[in-house]
Amino acid sequence: MRTLSPRLMLLVLGLLCAGSVGLALLAQHRFDMQPCPWCILQRILFIVLSVLALVGAALPGNLGRRVLSALSLPLALGGIAAALWQHFVAAKTSSCALTFADRVNSYFGLDTRWPEWFEVRANCSDAAVSVLGVPFEFWALALFAVATVVLSISVVTSRRA
Repeated sequence: MRTLSPRLMLLVLGLLCAGSVGLALLAQHRFDMQPCPWCILQRILFIVLSVLALVGAALPGNLGRRVLSALSLPLALGGIAAALWQHFVAAKTSSCALTFADRVNSYFGLDTRWPEWFEVRANCSDAAVSVLGVPFEFWALALFAVATVVLSISVVTSRRA
């Protein structure tokens, strides 16, 4: 049985992360599922992971790919933590103001540069919605977990492809 090359896995991961942001924007603008600070933080992490995975897939050789994958791992793990925090803590509160996610969003100023993508439009309890019976943040959690596995494989695999 032939396994997928790390380069192909990074390419697919980059496309999945970009696609998840596209789906989040579709949910926001077409189906009125407004994002909270934790949603926006995860959106930012998916964008950065997408860019790093796509660059890693495009790099010749495997050293650059392995380095970018290693640098990306904390982002994927942070995404897991953010999704879990959103579900088990933030969604149970009426305000997300001044949380870690809110501070990160404010620090980068993305909400003022590109409000249609990064502006917080709901508090955490109002943003707690489900898609196909699964909380929205658990879909993100699953993709962050996949990213963690793919990036880990990419770091430890020395195969060229």
